[in-house]
Amino acid sequence: MNLKTMALHSHTTHLQTRKRLSHPSILYNPFHRSSVRYAVKPRSFGALVAKSERGNGRLITACIAGGNADAFEEEQVVVEVVGSKKEELVEQSLWKQVKDIVMFSGPATGLWICGPLMSLISTAVIGQASSTELAALGPGTVFCDNMNLLFMFLSIATSNMVATALAKRDKKELQHQISILLFVGLTCGVLMLLFTQFLGSWALTAFAGPKNVHIIPAASKYVQIRGLAWPAILFGLVAQSASLGMKDSLGPLKALVVASVVNGLGHVVLCNMLHYGITGAAWATMASQIVAACMMIEALNKKGFSAFSITVPSPRECLLIFGIAGPVFVTMFSKVAFYSLMTYFATAMGTNIVAAHQVMIQMYGMCVVWGEPLSQTAQSFMPELLYGVNRSLEKARMLLKSLVIIGAILGLAIGVIGMSVPWLFPNIFTFDLKVIQEMHKVLFLFFLSLSITPCTHSLEGTLLAGRDLTFISLSMSSCFSLGALLLLLVNSRGFGLPGCWFALVGFQWARFFLALRRLLSPNGMLHSEDLGSYKVGKLKAT
Repeated sequence: MNLKTMALHSHTTHLQTRKRLSHPSILYNPFHRSSVRYAVKPRSFGALVAKSERGNGRLITACIAGGNADAFEEEQVVVEVVGSKKEELVEQSLWKQVKDIVMFSGPATGLWICGPLMSLISTAVIGQASSTELAALGPGTVFCDNMNLLFMFLSIATSNMVATALAKRDKKELQHQISILLFVGLTCGVLMLLFTQFLGSWALTAFAGPKNVHIIPAASKYVQIRGLAWPAILFGLVAQSASLGMKDSLGPLKALVVASVVNGLGHVVLCNMLHYGITGAAWATMASQIVAACMMIEALNKKGFSAFSITVPSPRECLLIFGIAGPVFVTMFSKVAFYSLMTYFATAMGTNIVAAHQVMIQMYGMCVVWGEPLSQTAQSFMPELLYGVNRSLEKARMLLKSLVIIGAILGLAIGVIGMSVPWLFPNIFTFDLKVIQEMHKVLFLFFLSLSITPCTHSLEGTLLAGRDLTFISLSMSSCFSLGALLLLLVNSRGFGLPGCWFALVGFQWARFFLALRRLLSPNGMLHSEDLGSYKVGKLKAT
């Protein structure tokens, strides 16, 4: 690289060759993406020569004093440092940007798929043996998978606080933030364990209703067995989010891939070979979740942080966590509550209908998470363009356009594929013809509700990146309220399972249009130069 030496008193001197540099040293910053090699001559040489490990980036001016004050006055060095991937992404053309967004968000997709995949495996294996146990999975997965989504606020808070500590280059502070969040995760996990063991049967009975008393024993066993993993699940969630906050997606992805393999093998052995049914499915899933948590903890330890250092947060730190996670919790609660309400009404319609709904909602959960990485991408790259040093609303709008294009293509693809599986291959899940007939009644509604979700994730991720948390929480709670009223209406009119899925179509498209209108508004964050109306919080990438 070229090094230019400028003298303050109108004369130019040249940097000496590397031979003049005595005692070269390597300084490596673990909190920066690229290491920089420094060759320093103590005392007499006041300038610092930097050699970037990568080739392109931006120019900065560095003035570093050695032991000689005259040398500090005499010399300044312009050094080239590597630019971040974020800077590279926002400078690209539209289609190059689309390509790199896909490459960036691809590994993150696996993190979202593994959870629904475990429940889908249970659905496929149990459905082959018993329609009654397949129906029992409906309320059972609500109390396991949907409740797990409620604790995504832990992931948001962890990513944010880790990113803040990384920005300060303070490893001690980073360890402290991880320690207090591990305490919060462990506490929530223990509380959920107690809830499932002592109040699980009561909650399932109230949820399923008097018409489905026969499925309560099987559902209760499923929930209580899987409930044993709650402390590990939430403890591992914090460890996973800490690794993601450090830009490491491969470690958590490896853990979840191994967990999925363990889950699949467990189902084969316990359900197909030993015929333990829904109980075997619960043990297999619980074991795989514990394996995933252990691997995530190990991945965090390998980065030089202690995953077993737990600190009780102060009242001030509790308020900080709540301030970051509160609006996100409202958003997630609205989603989970609506999906749970759908299952509640389907459960009241009889065993065949709830079994069909269980298959379709698990397929929906498996497909809908493909759009989540687009939200993560928006939350990662938008903040710099909206209110960073290199603020550019034009580039922000271009980035959103790229995300929406990808979302539209992805939505059509997953909509067609997701609809085709239960349509063309229903025997993967069940051989019961009555259940298959109910599944086929909602295929088109399944497609309509699924195809729009990736675009919605792109828009809502942009709103999160712009710290428009009040609008996000209010719009989501409004969609839930109107969706719940629509569910009540179609249920009272006897529209059956198609009525429930019609309500889901309305819920998803309402989210899309509300977010789109907010972002296209002349006073919105992508068009207004005044960000004073938006409360700047600390929300970072999910």
